[in-house]
Amino acid sequence: MILGIKKKLVRLIGASVFILFAQSTLVQAAEFSASFKNADLNEFINIVGKNLQKTIVLDPAVRGKINVRSYDLLNEKQYYQFFLNVLEVYGFAVVEMESGILKVIKSKDAKVAAIPVIDDGNQYKGDEMVTRVVPVINVSVRELAPLLRQLNDSAGGGNVVHYDPSNVIMITGRAAVVNRLVKIIQRVDRAGDQEVDIVKLKFASALDMVNMINSIQQTSTSSKNSSTSVLKPRLVADERTNSVIISGEPNTRARVIKLVKSLDNELKNNGNTRVFYLKYANAKEVVQVLSGVSQGLEEASGKSSGSANKDANVNIQAHEATNSIIISAQPALMSSLSSIIHQLDIRRAQVLVEAIIVEVSEGDGVNLSVQWASTSGLGTQFNDNGASIGDLAAGVYAIDNDSDDYEDLASTISSISGGIAGYVGSDWAMILQALSSTSTSNILATPSLTTLDNQEASFIVGDEVPVLTGSTSSSTNDNPFQTIERKEVGIKLKVTPQINEGDSVQMVIEQEVSSIQGQTSVDVVFATRSVKTTVLAKSGETIVIGGLIDEEVNESVDKVPILGDIPYIGWLFRSTKSSTEKRNLMIFLRATIIRDDQTMRELSKRKYSLMRDVQLGEDEKGLALMPDSNMPLLPEWGQSVEIDPDTFMSHPEVFSDEEVNRLNKQKVTTKEADLAI
Repeated sequence: MILGIKKKLVRLIGASVFILFAQSTLVQAAEFSASFKNADLNEFINIVGKNLQKTIVLDPAVRGKINVRSYDLLNEKQYYQFFLNVLEVYGFAVVEMESGILKVIKSKDAKVAAIPVIDDGNQYKGDEMVTRVVPVINVSVRELAPLLRQLNDSAGGGNVVHYDPSNVIMITGRAAVVNRLVKIIQRVDRAGDQEVDIVKLKFASALDMVNMINSIQQTSTSSKNSSTSVLKPRLVADERTNSVIISGEPNTRARVIKLVKSLDNELKNNGNTRVFYLKYANAKEVVQVLSGVSQGLEEASGKSSGSANKDANVNIQAHEATNSIIISAQPALMSSLSSIIHQLDIRRAQVLVEAIIVEVSEGDGVNLSVQWASTSGLGTQFNDNGASIGDLAAGVYAIDNDSDDYEDLASTISSISGGIAGYVGSDWAMILQALSSTSTSNILATPSLTTLDNQEASFIVGDEVPVLTGSTSSSTNDNPFQTIERKEVGIKLKVTPQINEGDSVQMVIEQEVSSIQGQTSVDVVFATRSVKTTVLAKSGETIVIGGLIDEEVNESVDKVPILGDIPYIGWLFRSTKSSTEKRNLMIFLRATIIRDDQTMRELSKRKYSLMRDVQLGEDEKGLALMPDSNMPLLPEWGQSVEIDPDTFMSHPEVFSDEEVNRLNKQKVTTKEADLAI
């Protein structure tokens, strides 16, 4: 039993001795001594590869002699860094592949090799070649990259590239150099960090305060180097809350905040008056808006403070002669009203509305009637064509009896329409009357007008026709009188455009085409075609807003009962009247938004050139009876209209004294120029 225990103790002691010996052996195997004197570089690399158990591939350009000596033992990590240091001194670099193979190449070629791309350089601190992407937040990489290139080893494979869209810098080089450049970037980027302070004003206007401080800063920095602009704070006025927003370095922000609070004091006087000269809006209309707004602001201010503020009274007046507004108010209220004025006083867009009205009508009619009479009292009489057989017979009878009275015959002939043929005998007479009529009309109108956004505009071309609306007379009829109202007849266009977001225009349109159609025993009959609608159209596009296609056929037959229904013979006892009428009416509209002077100029030039082309065409035709006369002609677009001095000499009485003196000088100058030539 004791012998077994002794054997187990011997085995345990032997195992412990082996473990300690093995650990001692491993520690000694991890330590290296580096001492090379006038050694070949390739041989040095081979020895290092054997010691580190690494496969190393050499570039053909790797050659030379080295001299290094180490008096201390190096562990594996230190030994590898020693290897990298030696290669860096002699202009070479090591690139580790994914398979674990090491490549030794020239340092300048390492930046395009498969070196690792890192985001944190803690694990790379020596002479290993790495690429690092560094995001920059507060500083422009365009300005920072040139400074970093001066600190990087560009000859030894280092490189600095910046990318503006993402504001990042990409650095390639030795890990120790890259880490140093990253620390510089972090400090510079932190130095450019600018926080923001908001100072709410109680008495002063935020916009005026910002303008005043900016003027002070421009004066103080005008004589200094431009590099001090980096430390210059930025000030922005928030008129909605009457606050000043300050950004910049902490010390400069504190200095500006102190200045703002010192200036934000209550006014010593009771008034603060400003004059606003309007460019586009109407002063009288804007005053009505400001009066309502200021009343609401005063009530809100009184409620927030718990009592009415007597110093918050505001006085707003309009000066129509200069289209300006005079406001007296406290700064806070003045700032709010000033902001409203700037938003209302803007250039309003205009809309050119062009309408095309096309109406084509055609009408055909045929009348055929037979009238006859006899002395025995039999006959037919139809008055739809106006001619009476009795009147015609009386007129012919008077002529046959050598009478000089042609009035009856002339009256009868004047009532005849179309052709007439007949016979008048001693005991009977017959008339055959036929009429065929055709009527056509073509109306093309292109009214157009320009108006401001949300402003109603109307257009009319026509006549004013008197219409009887009533009559009154006394019991004795000694003082009768009539009331008359004038009605506008012609082409009317009324439109109110509203420009929506984008290029769409909403329009309320009233279009009317009216004319006098005839007259009855009571009064005049008018023909009216009108449309009233609201449409939405894109700028420059043509739309149809209304149309009428009308076709009417009428036929009337007057006949003698029973006799008029007899086949063939019944035509002798009838009067037939047939008519057809077709009418086509279409209305097209186009709206064009005008936002600037250039668009208005182009549209005006187009209309002007159209009228001038029409005049040129008429001038080429000339006057038939006056071939030597010139037609009126507009001057070319943009050409100023000057008075001819020769016209003045022939008609001096139509000019004023100032024009006479100017034209006399112009005449003398022209003569001197002719003599000089």
